[in-house]
Amino acid sequence: MLSKNVEEALNAQINAEFWSAYLYLSMAAYFEAEGKSGFANWFKVQFKEEQAHAEIFMNYLNSRGGRINLRPIDAVPTTWNSPLDVFKETLAHEQKVTALINNLYAISEEEKDYATRSMLTWFIDEQVEEEENAQEYIDHLKLIGDNGYGLYQLDKELATRVYNVPAPLATKE
Repeated sequence: MLSKNVEEALNAQINAEFWSAYLYLSMAAYFEAEGKSGFANWFKVQFKEEQAHAEIFMNYLNSRGGRINLRPIDAVPTTWNSPLDVFKETLAHEQKVTALINNLYAISEEEKDYATRSMLTWFIDEQVEEEENAQEYIDHLKLIGDNGYGLYQLDKELATRVYNVPAPLATKE
């Protein structure tokens, strides 16, 4: 059984994951409007991943006897100045999510909820990857600058990204 503190924190994280999905869907729409379908694809995959993260938390909450409390999703930005700005915002957002996950871990430790703490290990590892990916594209975009051919090549690379079901969900299906 989950403590009230852990249950509330998990519900807040579910909301944060859905907000992240909404943000990445907005970024995908922005890139579609800018004619950068590869960039849009990359963010559509991010959108699906964030929805999956919310589902993982929901499944966990249900498995531990908790109650899911879905909340309204706040508005997200819809325009940016450049692809570099989008990825800078992505990195800042992922760093915020990392802080949220770390806080969840601290709460579960404080409550001596070792099962939740163990489940969160997957998310901690995932956040390292998320931040690394965003930083990699920031570095690429800084090198490319305003070079149209470089942006074209990166757009083609980003178009090849495909969604993979996260391990915690793959065992559920």
